[in-house]
Amino acid sequence: MLLVIDSATAACSVALIETGRVVDERHELVGRGHAERLVPMIKELLSGRRPSAILVDCGPGSFTGVRVGLAAAHGLAIGWRAPLFGYSSLAAVAAAAPGADLAVALHGGHGQLFVQSYAREPLMPCDELRSLAPEEAAASIFAQAVFGSGAELLVSARGFGEAHDALPRAADAALLPEALRSLEPKPIYGRGPDAKPMQ
Repeated sequence: MLLVIDSATAACSVALIETGRVVDERHELVGRGHAERLVPMIKELLSGRRPSAILVDCGPGSFTGVRVGLAAAHGLAIGWRAPLFGYSSLAAVAAAAPGADLAVALHGGHGQLFVQSYAREPLMPCDELRSLAPEEAAASIFAQAVFGSGAELLVSARGFGEAHDALPRAADAALLPEALRSLEPKPIYGRGPDAKPMQ
């Protein structure tokens, strides 16, 4: 049984997956407060069950949310001696989105958008993850359908397309192909640090 942890965005989400089927899940829009909500949510979900592996959303997204999810996943993996793998928040949104070629846009820091384009069958990224200002994203993302918390902003900036509001959901990790759910479990920040080292 696989435990999936997703706290990289405004959603706090956990799921249990067995042989590709979602056994149980919890999903809440918390905005902030992942640190207070995540572990109780996991405990409630497990209800005495012990997973054999863990999958965690590595980002990009909220700096704090990414760190909270990874810290919980690493701690549980050590305690249970369970294998731990990661996935991208953008890939999770893309996996749950209907249709053919698409793009994902999630709100990043400082008014920027995390953006990436995806193709179907199999689901795979067509370009690199980037953190761009909305006008820059508008000039580089061409898919008609855009999914994610930043979809409306991107579509509005470029003047065409279909915007679909969405956030990653732990249960949707069941839809990810093996290549996109076997990443090294470390943070995907999507942009450089805000703090600059002293010269």
